[in-house]
Amino acid sequence: MTLVVAQGTFDLLHPGHIHYLEDAASMGDELVAIVARQANVTHKPGPVLAARQRRDVVDALAVVDRAILGDEEDIFVPIERIQPDVIVLGHDQHHDEAALRQALADRGIDCELRRASRRESAYPEEILSSSEIVARIRERRS
Repeated sequence: MTLVVAQGTFDLLHPGHIHYLEDAASMGDELVAIVARQANVTHKPGPVLAARQRRDVVDALAVVDRAILGDEEDIFVPIERIQPDVIVLGHDQHHDEAALRQALADRGIDCELRRASRRESAYPEEILSSSEIVARIRERRS
Protein backbone atom coordinates (compact mmCIF):
# COMPACT_ATOMS: atom_id res chain seq x y z
CA MET A 1 0.00 0.00 0.00
CA THR A 2 1.31 3.44 -0.98
CA LEU A 3 0.53 6.18 1.54
CA VAL A 4 0.43 9.69 0.08
CA VAL A 5 0.42 13.04 1.89
CA ALA A 6 -0.77 16.32 0.43
CA GLN A 7 -0.53 19.44 2.53
CA GLY A 8 -1.75 22.97 2.25
CA THR A 9 -3.77 25.81 3.69
CA PHE A 10 -6.96 24.82 1.83
CA ASP A 11 -8.62 28.16 2.55
CA LEU A 12 -11.72 28.92 0.50
CA LEU A 13 -11.68 25.57 -1.28
CA HIS A 14 -11.71 25.87 -5.07
CA PRO A 15 -11.25 23.65 -8.17
CA GLY A 16 -7.45 24.03 -8.01
CA HIS A 17 -7.46 22.42 -4.56
CA ILE A 18 -9.66 19.59 -5.82
CA HIS A 19 -7.31 18.98 -8.74
CA TYR A 20 -4.30 18.92 -6.40
CA LEU A 21 -5.94 16.42 -4.07
CA GLU A 22 -7.17 14.22 -6.93
CA ASP A 23 -3.71 14.27 -8.53
CA ALA A 24 -2.11 13.37 -5.18
CA ALA A 25 -4.61 10.57 -4.59
CA SER A 26 -3.78 9.09 -7.99
CA MET A 27 -0.18 8.58 -6.84
CA GLY A 28 -1.03 6.00 -4.18
CA ASP A 29 -3.62 3.95 -2.34
CA GLU A 30 -4.41 6.21 0.61
CA LEU A 31 -4.39 10.01 0.81
CA VAL A 32 -3.86 11.94 4.03
CA ALA A 33 -4.28 15.71 3.74
CA ILE A 34 -2.48 17.87 6.26
CA VAL A 35 -4.19 21.22 6.77
CA ALA A 36 -1.82 24.00 7.82
CA ARG A 37 -2.31 25.85 11.07
CA GLN A 38 -2.58 29.62 10.82
CA ALA A 39 0.75 30.06 12.65
CA ASN A 40 2.53 28.21 9.83
CA VAL A 41 1.05 30.27 7.00
CA THR A 42 3.76 32.91 6.78
CA HIS A 43 4.30 33.15 3.02
CA LYS A 44 0.93 34.78 2.26
CA PRO A 45 -1.95 36.46 4.11
CA GLY A 46 -3.39 34.23 6.82
CA PRO A 47 -6.39 32.03 6.11
CA VAL A 48 -9.91 33.42 6.31
CA LEU A 49 -11.34 30.24 7.81
CA ALA A 50 -10.33 28.56 11.08
CA ALA A 51 -8.02 25.54 10.83
CA ARG A 52 -10.60 23.07 12.12
CA GLN A 53 -13.17 24.33 9.65
CA ARG A 54 -10.71 23.97 6.76
CA ARG A 55 -9.82 20.46 7.96
CA ASP A 56 -13.48 19.46 8.19
CA VAL A 57 -14.19 20.66 4.65
CA VAL A 58 -11.16 18.82 3.24
CA ASP A 59 -12.04 15.70 5.24
CA ALA A 60 -15.53 15.71 3.67
CA LEU A 61 -14.08 15.26 0.17
CA ALA A 62 -14.41 11.72 -1.18
CA VAL A 63 -10.88 11.81 -2.62
CA VAL A 64 -9.35 12.33 0.85
CA ASP A 65 -9.10 9.30 3.12
CA ARG A 66 -8.24 11.39 6.17
CA ALA A 67 -7.58 15.07 6.86
CA ILE A 68 -5.60 16.17 9.90
CA LEU A 69 -4.35 19.44 11.31
CA GLY A 70 -0.68 20.24 11.04
CA ASP A 71 1.45 20.82 14.11
CA GLU A 72 1.49 24.44 15.31
CA GLU A 73 5.23 24.50 15.96
CA ASP A 74 6.88 21.93 13.71
CA ILE A 75 5.49 21.12 10.28
CA PHE A 76 7.39 17.83 10.19
CA VAL A 77 5.70 16.28 13.25
CA PRO A 78 2.70 14.92 11.29
CA ILE A 79 5.02 13.59 8.59
CA GLU A 80 7.06 11.74 11.23
CA ARG A 81 3.86 10.20 12.60
CA ILE A 82 2.37 9.26 9.23
CA GLN A 83 5.59 8.01 7.57
CA PRO A 84 4.25 8.51 4.02
CA ASP A 85 5.69 6.86 0.94
CA VAL A 86 5.05 9.98 -1.13
CA ILE A 87 4.60 13.68 -0.32
CA VAL A 88 2.90 15.59 -3.12
CA LEU A 89 3.42 19.34 -3.33
CA GLY A 90 1.01 21.57 -5.17
CA HIS A 91 2.25 22.80 -8.53
CA ASP A 92 2.64 26.34 -7.16
CA GLN A 93 3.48 25.73 -3.51
CA HIS A 94 6.37 27.83 -2.23
CA HIS A 95 8.52 24.97 -0.93
CA ASP A 96 12.19 24.71 -1.86
CA GLU A 97 12.32 21.05 -2.88
CA ALA A 98 16.04 20.60 -2.23
CA ALA A 99 15.75 22.07 1.28
CA LEU A 100 12.65 19.97 1.96
CA ARG A 101 14.40 16.77 0.82
CA GLN A 102 17.33 17.60 3.11
CA ALA A 103 15.04 18.31 6.08
CA LEU A 104 13.27 14.99 5.53
CA ALA A 105 16.59 13.14 5.30
CA ASP A 106 17.87 14.87 8.44
CA ARG A 107 14.83 13.51 10.30
CA GLY A 108 15.22 10.03 8.87
CA ILE A 109 12.04 10.25 6.80
CA ASP A 110 12.47 8.18 3.66
CA CYS A 111 9.81 9.16 1.14
CA GLU A 112 9.46 10.35 -2.40
CA LEU A 113 8.72 14.01 -3.10
CA ARG A 114 6.59 14.86 -6.15
CA ARG A 115 4.83 17.91 -7.61
CA ALA A 116 1.18 17.81 -8.66
CA SER A 117 0.31 18.92 -12.15
CA ARG A 118 -1.10 22.35 -12.91
CA ARG A 119 -4.80 22.66 -13.65
CA GLU A 120 -5.78 25.21 -16.24
CA SER A 121 -9.03 27.13 -15.93
CA ALA A 122 -11.86 25.31 -17.66
CA TYR A 123 -13.55 28.59 -18.61
CA PRO A 124 -12.55 32.29 -18.41
CA GLU A 125 -14.35 33.19 -15.17
CA GLU A 126 -13.20 30.11 -13.21
CA ILE A 127 -11.03 31.04 -10.21
CA LEU A 128 -8.24 28.71 -9.09
CA SER A 129 -6.78 30.81 -6.29
CA SER A 130 -8.03 31.67 -2.81
CA SER A 131 -6.46 35.13 -3.02
CA GLU A 132 -8.29 35.73 -6.30
CA ILE A 133 -11.56 34.67 -4.64
CA VAL A 134 -10.96 37.23 -1.89
CA ALA A 135 -10.10 39.90 -4.47
CA ARG A 136 -13.27 39.17 -6.43
CA ILE A 137 -15.40 39.38 -3.27
CA ARG A 138 -13.81 42.73 -2.36
CA GLU A 139 -14.31 44.03 -5.87
CA ARG A 140 -17.95 43.04 -6.02
CA ARG A 141 -18.80 44.14 -2.48
CA SER A 142 -17.25 47.59 -2.67
